[in-house]
This record gives sequence, structure tokens and C-alpha cells, in this order.
Amino acid sequence: MEKLAIEGGKPVSDRRIPIAKPVFSEGVLGDIGEVLKSGYLRQGPRTRQFEEEFSKKVGARYAYAVNSGTAALHVAYLSILESGDEVIVPDLTFMSTASTVVFSGGRPVFADIDGETLTIDPEDVNEKITPKTSAIAPVHLFGNAADMRTLKEIAEDHNLYLVNDAAQAHGTRIDGEDVGSLDHINCYSFYPTKTITTGEGGTATTNDEELYEKGKLIRNHGQESRYLHKILGFNYRMTEIAAVIGLSQLNMIEGFLAKRRRNAGTLTEGLRRIHGLRPQRTGKGVEHSYSYYTVIMDLGRFRCTRDEFVEALKAENVDCMVHYPIPLTKQPALREYAAKAICPVAEETSERVFSVPVHPSLSEKDLENIVKALGKVSSYYLR
Repeated sequence: MEKLAIEGGKPVSDRRIPIAKPVFSEGVLGDIGEVLKSGYLRQGPRTRQFEEEFSKKVGARYAYAVNSGTAALHVAYLSILESGDEVIVPDLTFMSTASTVVFSGGRPVFADIDGETLTIDPEDVNEKITPKTSAIAPVHLFGNAADMRTLKEIAEDHNLYLVNDAAQAHGTRIDGEDVGSLDHINCYSFYPTKTITTGEGGTATTNDEELYEKGKLIRNHGQESRYLHKILGFNYRMTEIAAVIGLSQLNMIEGFLAKRRRNAGTLTEGLRRIHGLRPQRTGKGVEHSYSYYTVIMDLGRFRCTRDEFVEALKAENVDCMVHYPIPLTKQPALREYAAKAICPVAEETSERVFSVPVHPSLSEKDLENIVKALGKVSSYYLR
């Protein structure tokens, strides 16, 4: 058996294969220069252009840009919640999905996930609804859409909002429709590891004019016109520099998505030959966008933990990330909201998933080496 690099053997790859690598067009530097020359740096005409093009791209009536995905969620919740309202969120997600509920005066209620799709379990959502429930916040984790057919039915039956956390779902489609075209509110992040990036940034899309107008107010200090504050708000504005980067990224997104899906196909084909590992299962009718390519370990078949497996892969020069090692119900900051929450699938899954590179800059040799490294480490640790 080939000796692992972590134990002194030769790494599979002779160079590090990064988990993410943002790609920018050559012309974007010139676009940024034009913004700097103009002297108009904060939210302005370029931001409005980005909003228009983003909404058109996803098929939504409206979009308003903000300075992060967290800001998009915060504005969305502030637009719909009253003090004490409950929002049902999945237990396995980034902190902002729940923390922004708290910052909006609401209370997060934690639902379990499906252990194969890794998205919120509609059956558990149904069990968690109370008279105080105002919204459900499906997270389209790693680019895999949640079961929106069922969740829409639940929301309609109980007159609830759907706040879609699409931070990792640029280009994800359900039955041919982009997740950004869903009716209530869909929140995106443009963090550097996402399919498209503005460095930091975010946007929300909606088909509801009232939510759109309210969201625009909240992200700009509640100003209806200069120094006339109709409601209380925040400075969540996008910069013009971020907007021109976003416009450039939108022009490249279809190519990015095609490469991510092609790369994911190669990785999935490779995993079929590797015991004890399988990919996140794509939901029915979903066209996965692969913001991340996430692997599920059958821990009972290995004589190592997930973290030990990941460290061994990194030693082979294949970068990895774990999303998310601590479910929300185990986060100290959310203790008072999660005291009675029981989400066994999310808790168990958080110990056996990890992500490997799938970004557009990967070469065929990189993909070959990722699969080879997965096979090498798996063979070594199999019982």
C-alpha cells in the first residue's frame, strides 16, 4: 500500500490544489479605474446596472444589492418579521442564517436536515411550525436546492414567507427555474469562495414590489430621499467598485457554471470507484451549481475520523474544507435558542462531510489527482 504523505510518503500532487480560486476578466481593472476616476464610489449607477442585470439573469422582477450575504439576510428578515416571530432554519448551515433572525427581533427554530441532500427536511419543518412561525429559511447548501415543492406547499398552507438562503446557489435551478426567481426573498453572497464574487457583497431578489421597496430603504439608513428617513435602517450599501466587479462576473457566470458541473461530473465518476465515500445527492428536479463539491463519509467503514481523513488529503496537496463542523444547535452564541432543539441527522452529518476543489480553474490533471488522493487516503484508512 502506498505510504501517505502525512506519514512521509510522496504527495499525489506536486503542488497545492486550492479549494477555491476566484477568476477575473482582464478588463475589470480598467472598469475599476473608471470608477476611481469618476469619484463616485458608493452605491450609484453601476450598482443599479448590476441589480438590473442580476434580476434579469435569475428571472426575478426586482433585486437590491448590499455589501454582504449576511446583510441580504438581515434586510430580508427585517422586511417581514415582528418582535418574537419564529423562523425555521436548518441546523447545518452558516451562522448568518440564524444570527440575522435574532438581530431582526425574531427567534430561530432549528429543523433537521436530509442526510443525503444535506438540505432542510420538510417533514421536520412541518413539525416545528407554531402560531408564532412567520417564515421558513431553506438553505440551498453547496448549490443543491432544498425540496422547494414541498416547502412551498407548507408555506402556502400556513401563510408563511420563504426566505431562501441562496448564498451558495448562483445558477442553481429547480425544474428549469433559477432559485433567484422564487417569489418571496432570495439572498445571495458574493464572498470570494462563491461562484461569482465581488470580494464582499450580496443581493436579494424578489417578485414582491413591497418587499423590494422596503429592502431598498433598510439597506440605506431608511432614507426615502436624502436626510428624510422614513424607517430605521442600516448602511448596507454596495460600493460601485464591487458593482463593476459583479457586472464582469455576471458576464462569465455561464462559463463558470459549465466548468463546475463538468468538474463535478468527473469527481462523481471517480467516487464510484472509491469505497466509503459518496457525493451529496442532488435533489429531484435540481440542477446543482456546485459552489462546493461535498463528500459524505461512511465513518463506520474507516479507522479514522473525518478530520484525520481531511488532514491526510491536505498532505497530498489537495485542499479541503469542512462545512460545517459545528451545527447551529451546538453553537454557544445560540444556546438560549437551541436548548430544546433535537436535530440528530445534522449533528451526525456534521462529523462526516467535507468539500474538495471543484472550481473552474482546475485542470484535468488536478481532477485526476483529487480523485487519486481520495482513493489513496480511503484505501489506507478502510477497515
